[in-house]
Amino acid sequence: MTEPATPTTMPESPQDTAVIEDLMRQQAEAMQAMFAQFLPTASTPPPGPADMQHWAMSAAKLQKMWLDFGAEQAGQSEPMLARMADPARWTSLMRDWYSALPLAQAETQAKLWQEGLELWTAVLGRYGIGPAATGAATDAKDAPLPRQDRRFADPRWRDQPWFALLHQTYLLLADRLTAMAAETKGLPPERQHQVQFFTKMVVDALSPANFPMTNPVVIERTLETHGENLVKGVEHLLADMRKGQLTHTDPQAFELGRNIAITPGKVVHETPLYQLIQYSPATDDVLAVPLLIFPPWINRFYILDLNPKKSFIRWAVEQGLTVFVVSWKSADAEMADVVWDDYVRAQMEAIDVVRTRLAVPQVHAIGYCVAGTTLAATLAIMARRGEADKVRSATFFTAQVDFEKAGDLKSFIDDSQIKLLESMVTDGYLDGRYMAATFNLLRGPDLIWNYVVSNYLLGEDYPAFDLLHWNGDTTNLPAKWHKAYLEDLYRDNRLVMPDSLEIDGTPIDLHLIATPCYIQAGREDHIAPAESVWKLTRLLAGPWRFLLAGSGHIAGVVNPPDAGKYQYWRNDGAPTTLAEFVAGAHETKGSWWPDWIEWIRAEDAATVPAKGKRVPGSRGDTVIEDAPGRYVKTR
Repeated sequence: MTEPATPTTMPESPQDTAVIEDLMRQQAEAMQAMFAQFLPTASTPPPGPADMQHWAMSAAKLQKMWLDFGAEQAGQSEPMLARMADPARWTSLMRDWYSALPLAQAETQAKLWQEGLELWTAVLGRYGIGPAATGAATDAKDAPLPRQDRRFADPRWRDQPWFALLHQTYLLLADRLTAMAAETKGLPPERQHQVQFFTKMVVDALSPANFPMTNPVVIERTLETHGENLVKGVEHLLADMRKGQLTHTDPQAFELGRNIAITPGKVVHETPLYQLIQYSPATDDVLAVPLLIFPPWINRFYILDLNPKKSFIRWAVEQGLTVFVVSWKSADAEMADVVWDDYVRAQMEAIDVVRTRLAVPQVHAIGYCVAGTTLAATLAIMARRGEADKVRSATFFTAQVDFEKAGDLKSFIDDSQIKLLESMVTDGYLDGRYMAATFNLLRGPDLIWNYVVSNYLLGEDYPAFDLLHWNGDTTNLPAKWHKAYLEDLYRDNRLVMPDSLEIDGTPIDLHLIATPCYIQAGREDHIAPAESVWKLTRLLAGPWRFLLAGSGHIAGVVNPPDAGKYQYWRNDGAPTTLAEFVAGAHETKGSWWPDWIEWIRAEDAATVPAKGKRVPGSRGDTVIEDAPGRYVKTR
């Protein structure tokens, strides 16, 4: 007969139960009091027994989640987020940033103090407080405050003097710090830009909207839900810490090939570096010259095929183009030796594969972002080798070749930060989550802090948004390529120096490119600024059309005609600078895609029947698999 198991804990006595209940009550009261002190007592009545139990449960859940997470992480290798947030990695940058600003100067501090007093007097006077009070307080909910910012648009930021004073003081300090950074003297241009960028980064991070005890919307939500919003928010936070990445959208909402990247097609060619997808025709006749799209390998190609309404690929197919797209493989240890030369060779190879497959002499080519930079190098090499006629036209989506004015990304590119990136390399590749975090920092309020508030503090459900799903679908990068790209192009700007770089023994000179080019830039692009993209026009030997589209790096490109959004500008004169282009440009409302297809047809309008290998996977055509293929799904 088996002996009964010995209990591991003694049964609780009535005294133990009373102690536990008392502790839970104290914890619940402390949590509620902590938040309630910032809101009027009329809106926060004393908690009843059910409320106390609810608060206690929230507190217990929070405590248990953190304890479980701590135990789970014990003994594990350093998580990615911890590596990125390691203070030692940022100490020198922050020290250099602080030393560049005149914050320690007595004159600066005195001026800030005086401006602060004036602001506080004015703000408090609106609530009938202090010497500026007019006897009858202005209606604080409706009265405009000195500084406006959409982060503080909710009326609760104006309902009470404390929160009005808090966010107005923050906006004053933000303005002054930003001005100090812009007016800093004696720094080289790249260092000046870096100081301005890091000032903005610090200012964005310190917003009172980002902290639970200084955000009235969060406090009110916490009181309403008895802390359940924080429980859900911590669940989101810990999930993100486990995966090493901020979540923007519902992870379960989209599936490649089911409701995203669903334009019909086949993978018709494959190498260790890329798959080549050909899309099925949607018209009886197609343009004789096919289209080959090179998307950036720092992202997934399906930004151009999000859904049927937004898909540039589907739209191009419907215009009668035979469309091919390169799907790059996310880097792994086997790609540790991949360098820029390999991507240029891959582009030249893909051009030949399409020409051979369809038995045509030429292709139209598109290069997006970094793949556009690479396309320029490809065209220059082909021109020097006497093979330029393989490409009938080249289109550049927000692509830079001259990196002198490459925007905020240059703030991350100096010797110290390149070394920092090298320290994050694993098995010869850089985890794509680092690049995703970098791009998010370029738009911190929109892509980081907005989601810190909604996901972690308010505990809101994730939205189902295809663009944000793509934004979080990271791609690993070959470390050797990434380092050389940052040093040779961003830092040293060698691509615009004739014969400074070479591939396969062939020197690169962009001045040799005589292929007709269509160059699209985004007016609000923070990754490839329009002024930087414009510089390609100064290097070409052949005809070109420059088009400035409304919006930025993504929405400026992915702007289908049916959406009726944004606008674009053309200037058919002979401007020599972007400023001249803008001054004489004609604005057209809506998408620029129709302008582009007219330009393509003007280059070669000949058509052929959509049959044979124009239909991938048709009788006698051996293909590898259905679009979108395996490579886009590798992590």
